[in-house]
This record gives sequence, C-alpha cells and structure tokens, in this order.
Amino acid sequence: MQLFYNKEIDTNVKIFTFDKAESKHIVRVLRKKEGDAIFITNGKGDFITSYIISANDKRCQVEIVSVTKPKKNFAYYLHLAIAPTKNMQRLEWFLEKATEIGISEITPILCERSERKVVKHERLEKVLIAAMKQSLKFDLPKLNEMTPLKNLLQNNLQKKKYIAHCMDRDKSSLKEELLSSCTDNNKMEVLIVIGPEGDFTDKEVTMALENNFKPVSLGKSRLRTETAGIVATHSVAFVCE
Repeated sequence: MQLFYNKEIDTNVKIFTFDKAESKHIVRVLRKKEGDAIFITNGKGDFITSYIISANDKRCQVEIVSVTKPKKNFAYYLHLAIAPTKNMQRLEWFLEKATEIGISEITPILCERSERKVVKHERLEKVLIAAMKQSLKFDLPKLNEMTPLKNLLQNNLQKKKYIAHCMDRDKSSLKEELLSSCTDNNKMEVLIVIGPEGDFTDKEVTMALENNFKPVSLGKSRLRTETAGIVATHSVAFVCE
C-alpha cells in the first residue's frame, strides 16, 4: 500500500483535488488512472480511502469513500529532545528511524556545547513525513522549533522526565526506570533529553536534576548523539508498547 499525505484535507468533503506537484506524481510518475485507489492521511490519525475520478496531471481529483481512525501503532507518548548534530544527515537519519520505530514529539535543543545552532525546520519535517508514509503510520510526529535547553528544563512538563548523560555521576538504567513505570493501565508519557557530541555540561545536568529530571544511562557504550536517540526511542518502544 502506498500512503499519501495532505495536512489540509477536509475529511467531511466527498471530492478532493491534489495540487499540481502531487497530481503530476500520481498520474505521470505512478501512472495511476481513473478508478485506482488512493490512500491518504492528514497526519492526525485519519486513514482516508479514495478513488481517482479525474486522472488529470495538473488537477487529479479523488472521491473520498471512507475515513477511519486506526488504532495507534503504539500506546505511549514519547517526547525526545535532542541536540542537533553538526552533520545534518545524522540528525535526519535519527528522525527517519525514530519515526519508523514510534515517536510522538521531537524538540531540537540548544546546549552549551552544541555544534549546530540552527536547523531548517521545513527540511526536517519533510523527513518526518516521508518516514511516516513509508512506515504506514497515520500520526505525524510533532516537530518543535529549536529550543534552549534551559527553557525546556524549566517548562514544568507533566511527564516522566529523564536526562541521558555520560558523566561519572549517579544514574540508573533507562530500561529499569521504564520497566518500573510502564503499566498496561495508563498511557506512559515520557520526555528524554539527549545532549550534543561533547555531552551536557555539569551545570546543565545539575539544572535538569533541580527540575525533577532523573539521570539515566543508555548502556555501557559511549554513543553518538543520533545513536543515543535511537537507543532511547527503541527502549521506550520495547518496554512500553
């Protein structure tokens, strides 16, 4: 099944017209014709089944025949805050794989040792959209703007909050923390903070602890930022799904 994405689609209408670029892709590249099924999501959990009624490569029109809300692929809510890597391809790889595994919200964070202080929001969102479609998910992860770490830590978010760092300070295993917190009776909401390649500073870790973040380890190996992000994402998926 091939999944299309359009955030503006109105699920209450019967006829929907794709824009010129998408119409060209459907008709010329994919060679879809009248009567062919087109499956669409708005990234808000809706799965829309439609059929082409006008295979025009400038204004491809479909008739919507059903709108459903399939059960989510995962029951938890994972918000991962991560310092963007200097090499953008590594950050994009993380976003792609985390979306495939299962993530709800991402916040790029600006830390004292951050190597990258600016990200292109639109480019990163395109990566998320492509990964959502490829993995046949119907909820697009929320992508926040770049946020200073201090602002995130002091935001008083009502979630289980963890900071993963490499310092020789007291910390527990993320896996053990999750095992003791996840139950079948509630939707686990988790925020995990991952630092830059040079790790968090002692001041940043102390600030996190003062704001009720628990320090955690992701294992014995020293991980790259994007690898740490994947390990954290998979740990939540494995334990809490």
